[in-house]
Amino acid sequence: MLEKIESDTICALSTAGGSAAIAVIRLSGHESLKICSSLFSKNLKKVKTQTIHYGTLVDEKGAEIDKVTVSVFKNPISYTGEDIVEISCHGSLFIQQKILQTLIKKGARIADPGEFTMRAFKNGKMDLSQAESVADLINAESDSEHYVAFNQLKGGFSQELNILREKLLNFASLIELELDFSEEDVEFADRERLMGLLVIIKQKLKDLTESYKLGNVMKNGINIAIVGSPNVGKSTLLNSLLNEERAIVSKIPGTTRDSIEETLIINGVRFRFTDTAGIRETKNKIESIGIKKSMNTLNKADIVLHIIDLSKDINKQKDAIEKSDTKQKIIIVYNKVDLKKNNLKESDKYSVNISAKHKIGIDKLKSLLCEIVNIKGLSNKNVIITNTRHYEQLSLALTETNEIINGIENSIESDFLSIHVRQALFHIGSITGEVSTDDLLGNIFSKFCIGK
Repeated sequence: MLEKIESDTICALSTAGGSAAIAVIRLSGHESLKICSSLFSKNLKKVKTQTIHYGTLVDEKGAEIDKVTVSVFKNPISYTGEDIVEISCHGSLFIQQKILQTLIKKGARIADPGEFTMRAFKNGKMDLSQAESVADLINAESDSEHYVAFNQLKGGFSQELNILREKLLNFASLIELELDFSEEDVEFADRERLMGLLVIIKQKLKDLTESYKLGNVMKNGINIAIVGSPNVGKSTLLNSLLNEERAIVSKIPGTTRDSIEETLIINGVRFRFTDTAGIRETKNKIESIGIKKSMNTLNKADIVLHIIDLSKDINKQKDAIEKSDTKQKIIIVYNKVDLKKNNLKESDKYSVNISAKHKIGIDKLKSLLCEIVNIKGLSNKNVIITNTRHYEQLSLALTETNEIINGIENSIESDFLSIHVRQALFHIGSITGEVSTDDLLGNIFSKFCIGK
């Protein structure tokens, strides 16, 4: 793909596939204006950049295809840094395919996945971390996902990395200068001052890597395990949260044999709820498998909703969970308040009384979940890491920084320090694309949609 970028003009459908009111077909490359002008009722080479034009689009034989609007973005003021033409046509599948076929016959080719954004990166319109955020922004389904992706696209993360990289480069230049004059035994880099700088760099790298846990939650959602004894109302609660009959509800204990997973957006945050099999002692082999899965789900969850049936022995129901070695945040959900004359008082901060069947207390439970997560409070941080690749490279840079600090403390020679400095710079540079390989870029952009 990289070899084709320099010369080819690419085209693709940039709106979702299928019939719609309108569709947008995009071209990028030095032949974009020429190709489109040969098919459109206006010479686009003579128009100003960032303008929209209405007219008729024809095929290679001159037959009319559609009445369209054409948006023109001339280099370098465009998404890719190349000449871009965007054709807005009626969203008929026939029209879409006819236009694409005509563009190909006139010299364009269908873009590879992510090739438009690849060209933006190659032409210096954005760095690699910003390019990756484009895919995250497209796939965002909640406020928190949008917040992180958009902040990264604006360059917040890149700015932090550039500051770190500049500090390391200054450090590296002084170390390299010492190596150039090694025979004269001259020390250009004040070790005490450098140590202070490294402590700052280390703390920043540590803050960024630690933000990954929050970022992963914001991007992928918070895992909630709904657990408890059989017939306490776990499936009913899931249905109430979702406002639909997703899980089978029955008075027969052990109805839920396998985990049921559903996603719900609450106050802009994605929650992943898992309804589990009832936890109890049983000789039924199939039910035992379900209970084992329940315990595994419980241990992997970020938050556990432990459902207690108020119409039954409360202490007996608590035993199974309390005896487990789970370290997750547990919310005690006292269910079936409609069947208990004297409702149990919510004993601590993380308990709530509900009736899953009659949807009493459901809003309070949702509020409690949001309070515990506190995404909005935590998201006040300037930069939050969500990408696993970024996390890995930052972790490696942190390791190299620790090696440099240890080297200075133990009076290690400058040439060995220089090795670790270069490695730290390499790992930071690989995030923004200062250091990259064709294989890495191909892997990243292959996950994009065709029209982006």
